[in-house]
Amino acid sequence: MIRLGLTGSIGMGKSTVATMFAEAGVPVFDADAEVHAIQGPDGEALPAIEREFPGTTGPAGVDRAALGAAVFDDEAAMKRLEAIIHPMVAERRAAFLARHADAPLVVFDVPLLFETGGQSYLDKVAVVSAPHAVQRTRVLARRGMTEAKFAAILARQMPDAEKRARADYLISTGTSHAETRAEVDALIACLAPAAA
Repeated sequence: MIRLGLTGSIGMGKSTVATMFAEAGVPVFDADAEVHAIQGPDGEALPAIEREFPGTTGPAGVDRAALGAAVFDDEAAMKRLEAIIHPMVAERRAAFLARHADAPLVVFDVPLLFETGGQSYLDKVAVVSAPHAVQRTRVLARRGMTEAKFAAILARQMPDAEKRARADYLISTGTSHAETRAEVDALIACLAPAAA
């Protein structure tokens, strides 16, 4: 099995590329989706989050606005939250690997892969990238997004150029969907036989 990390900065099209891998039959572990699950209604992270950040959870799960306000500009608080979340996501990652033990290729869709040192459990890393103008247009089109929020998010993420320099593979999303899909298909064709 080849464990391929898939990452990229906000607005680069990583989710679209992850969907392309899944549509091609490659098992995809979506780290963000797993975080949402453990923070959702009856999620296993809720008791620990409520103890650490009182008033940030309820029947619907984590109140994302309240939790965000509690941790966003506070590095120590963010570390406390990560200490709750990361071990739970690691358990789910291990279960995913066990379920797909016979797959020649699996993808781990992790937004902050390099920032969290997550590449250590992977064989290769693909970075999804687009020109800054394309990224900016995509991000600012999101509901509730502002220039200030965009700048704050970028400040927490490794610069795109550095991610590209660290990548084993680069997938461009500043082109058409068809061209991006062709890049994804070519990477699968390269990696899956190598794993088998």
